Amino acid sequence: MFPRLFTTLTLALSLAGPALATEGTPGDPRLMTPGQLTVGTSDPVFPPWMMDNDPASGEGFESALIYELAEEMGFAPDQVVWVAQTFEQIIAPGPKPFDFAINQVSVTPARAEVVTFSQIYLQPDKAVIALPDAPVVGADSFDALREARWGATIGTTDLTYLENVIGASGVMVYDDQAGVFQAMQAGQIDATVAALPTALFATAVQIPEADIVAILPADDNDPGHGLLFAYENPLVDWVDDALGALIARGAVDDMVDTWLVADPDLPVISE
Repeated sequence: MFPRLFTTLTLALSLAGPALATEGTPGDPRLMTPGQLTVGTSDPVFPPWMMDNDPASGEGFESALIYELAEEMGFAPDQVVWVAQTFEQIIAPGPKPFDFAINQVSVTPARAEVVTFSQIYLQPDKAVIALPDAPVVGADSFDALREARWGATIGTTDLTYLENVIGASGVMVYDDQAGVFQAMQAGQIDATVAALPTALFATAVQIPEADIVAILPADDNDPGHGLLFAYENPLVDWVDDALGALIARGAVDDMVDTWLVADPDLPVISE
């Protein structure tokens, strides 16, 4: 009896052994495709998050972060594979075609009910983007901001911020940020809010006739950006340990200084 039990246990351990030995390495069987790190993001992508609409360039904050993270996890650059998804697809519940996604996704309690997040790696300020003749130009309070016609992208914390923090009413909702900017150019809305790095790029390239009017306080319901996984993905601890190591040694701060540069003279509206 005992020899047979010993043989059974030995066989079970020998079968489990290779899988356990490769966990936390590029050959981890829990990966979408063992041997590669599959990362989701949107298409197109924009500076300063990613440059030249090329996630694989290693240029821009999010692209640089992924390749630093991949190296920390043991992957070579050519083992990182990018998968394009819309923002709505990325945050939706259900199976994912990636190991995790990076797309300026804010960690919120509602989203955390259907997807799983890494630790926070960035909390950018919010910025008001407005046309030169908009009623928010020169505003110094939330009361003044409420006078504007606002627009935002559906499903984003920008929309939640406008409605719940500023208290704006009648916010026009669009499928994507490009639609928001097109509405502004057409005179349908006066202003929108966005993460400051996004706003800097938008006012320089996408909608240069608009300006950054002000910086807004952080939203208590928006603690910052995290990597997004399918709900209860078993890779989370491994990725989070690597991300934590980057944060601890200052690599993420260095990337912020390199790619996410803000104007310290921008006015701040606190309430």
